Amino acid sequence: MAKRISFQGELGANSHIACRKLYPELEPLPCPTFEDAFAAVSDGEALYAMIPIENSIAGRVADVHHLIPESNLFVIGEHFMPIRYNLLAVKGATLDDLKSVRSHIQTLGQCRRFLRTHNIAPHTTADNAGAAREVSQLGDKSQGALATALAGEIYGLEALKTDVADEGHNTTRFLIFSKTPQDAELGDGPCVTSFVFRVRNIPAALYKALGGFATNGVNMTKLESYLEGGAFSAAMFFAEIEGHPDEHNVKLALEELTFFSAMVKVLGVYPADPFRGT
Repeated sequence: MAKRISFQGELGANSHIACRKLYPELEPLPCPTFEDAFAAVSDGEALYAMIPIENSIAGRVADVHHLIPESNLFVIGEHFMPIRYNLLAVKGATLDDLKSVRSHIQTLGQCRRFLRTHNIAPHTTADNAGAAREVSQLGDKSQGALATALAGEIYGLEALKTDVADEGHNTTRFLIFSKTPQDAELGDGPCVTSFVFRVRNIPAALYKALGGFATNGVNMTKLESYLEGGAFSAAMFFAEIEGHPDEHNVKLALEELTFFSAMVKVLGVYPADPFRGT
């Protein structure tokens, strides 16, 4: 197995920073799409994949929840990372020179008030590090990029302004995926369980399936729905709860979920990031 960790984007992306922080011993493997990042692990090109799934300002990352069950990979950890965006431009440019700025749609959404205030037109790119590279190649003082300080270093750009996000609590949550499960042991500390399920096609199935978590005192921290297979009647759910499946109350809740579901698959049981307690 290659000692690499895949991520969507180019070198200098926030996902790259997350990879360096959690797995400095692994070689970063940039991928054009999230699907490619998952496939790199499935195909043995990478040991893990670092995937952002939600942001405290912009919400969930589009398409990722569809890809998670299709990837057949397992969640082995989570990481909450404060996001810091810099307004980057070629050397010699000033804020008054900028007419437009490039970045990922999530990044632009997290900085929209700043851009409106300075009358800078937003332009969407595949990722923010790629936007920095494009600006560097263009050499045009009217073009800027919203990207990380690392991207600025890699592509030789200057920071005209730091920390330009509209909110100070800008945080992205990442999940780490592996080809094989690495479930946390019961008693090792607070943990999170991620799973997908599809309820049975009977009245109030979802209500009944989730009722066990309430009656057994299990805290559900995430519930995302999406359609699969092009059928409006076939809803899949991605959910996360606090606790370990071997805990008595969690086990009872999952048994009730299974009774009212056509399919339940646990994707991973992993240590809760300490950020959850802040």
